[in-house]
Amino acid sequence: MTISASDLRKMSDEVPCDTVGRRILCAGERGTVRFVGYVPPASGLWLGVEWDNAERGKHDGSHEGIRYFNSSHPTGSSFIRPKKASFGVDFLTAVKKRYEIQEASEVTEEMKISNTSVELVNGAERQLYNLTEVSLRGYEVSSGGKVNDIQQTVPNVILLDLSENLLASWRNVADITCQLEKLKVLIISQNKLAIPENPSSLAQAFANLREMALSKASITWSNVLQCAPMWPVLEELYLSDNEICTLQKPINVLQSLKLLDLGNNRLSDGGDLLEIAFLPRLEKLILSNNQLSSVCFSDAQPGCKSAMFSSMKFLAVDKNHISQWSFVNELEKLQSLQQLSCLYNPLMTSEKSTETIRQLIIAKIGQLRFLNKSEVLPDERKGAELDYRKLFGKEWLEAGGHWDEDKNHPNESFIAQHPRFQLLIKKFGPPEEGELKQQQPFALKNQLLTLTFRFPGRPNAPIEKKLPNSMTVQKVKGLLSRLLKVPATELSLTYTRAKIEDKEVDLDNDLRSLKFFCIEDSDTVLVRWS
Repeated sequence: MTISASDLRKMSDEVPCDTVGRRILCAGERGTVRFVGYVPPASGLWLGVEWDNAERGKHDGSHEGIRYFNSSHPTGSSFIRPKKASFGVDFLTAVKKRYEIQEASEVTEEMKISNTSVELVNGAERQLYNLTEVSLRGYEVSSGGKVNDIQQTVPNVILLDLSENLLASWRNVADITCQLEKLKVLIISQNKLAIPENPSSLAQAFANLREMALSKASITWSNVLQCAPMWPVLEELYLSDNEICTLQKPINVLQSLKLLDLGNNRLSDGGDLLEIAFLPRLEKLILSNNQLSSVCFSDAQPGCKSAMFSSMKFLAVDKNHISQWSFVNELEKLQSLQQLSCLYNPLMTSEKSTETIRQLIIAKIGQLRFLNKSEVLPDERKGAELDYRKLFGKEWLEAGGHWDEDKNHPNESFIAQHPRFQLLIKKFGPPEEGELKQQQPFALKNQLLTLTFRFPGRPNAPIEKKLPNSMTVQKVKGLLSRLLKVPATELSLTYTRAKIEDKEVDLDNDLRSLKFFCIEDSDTVLVRWS
């Protein structure tokens, strides 16, 4: 359909000249204008809008058999009158509204120094000039406004939140950020931004940017790599709640990243992670709420360290599909990993208790300092590793392990399942024969320990008690205090194994359970007091 010159002039009076591609707000819903023109048989001008919320629309850009534009959703678009659409405001208009600065009140003061008059900015202007953090979430910002106005008005901004606005392209964003030379943190989530043909041409606008949040922006990893030349020194990038389902290798981009958040996306192939495994400075990787179930660092054998993710200290894989211990075994290959969060995975409910799961993970990953946000203390590590060595000792022997170091050659299958077991043998020695008891089915009676309490240097006769292995040392002392009429604070406890009576182990943490210290049925607890 041909539009006459008079119609074009009429359109320009009703809508901006660059309307197609602009972002709008209508009745609380955001969308992108895909069409401006007439839609017969209705009279007047219409905007064809593709809505962010597809449920807001009615069609796919066609009407009565005529296609006016294409929509990504079959019912994600509709036609609206221009007067119903807000095309947003420029940056400084939003700033003044947000911080309640009125144009009419902007007057200057004058003072004299010697015979020279000096004009002073008023309090409102000083307030803006001194701002270091600006939050304009949902303030309908669509453009930067006049050149240099931002730089002259708010030059000291370090953190800027432009989430949930009407910015239509990265060029719109750059028009703002190029005037904020001190900007280090940019939150630009919940915007749909068109990518320029030459992103690197905008790099100067983000020259000092260190942190950026770009969540809920309907972007893919490919989009991220296209934009990445704009962010030459970026260190933290938050990309949660997007459409990232696969990863590609960053080539000459994102090399300064220390933190990458890919949570709440659709990653399912652990092999994709290897595409970002050689980001040289990456210390923190967040993969929570994806669909990952496995990973393999194939450049390293079990018990060895991988060259991949060489700087990574923190990994979050909560709410994935991890159900196999092989995933944890692979994490032991990461040379710098110190903190792991892996809550709400099937693996975390595969054993009798969360305490058992925690102990197994600690024993399998030797350098962990925090697990699920809880610090791994030296005593806990020692207990976990001793228990692990005992728990799989029988399997170790059956796989070719031996008490004689020269004959200790477990098979490859065992080493793959227990890559740290040989190291634990060197650290604590092989498990004693008395430690290699067959595991019994989980039942309350099997959790009770028959212990003999002896009192060296005292006339008290030995006492035999059945106690749950979950009982803490503190409660054991409380029980003994009542029996002996001795204050619990004066009691000191050690224990010996039934078959190794000459070796005593201190029960030196009152808050730990008997199970933590690997106490077994028929062991002896030695009780002393002053």
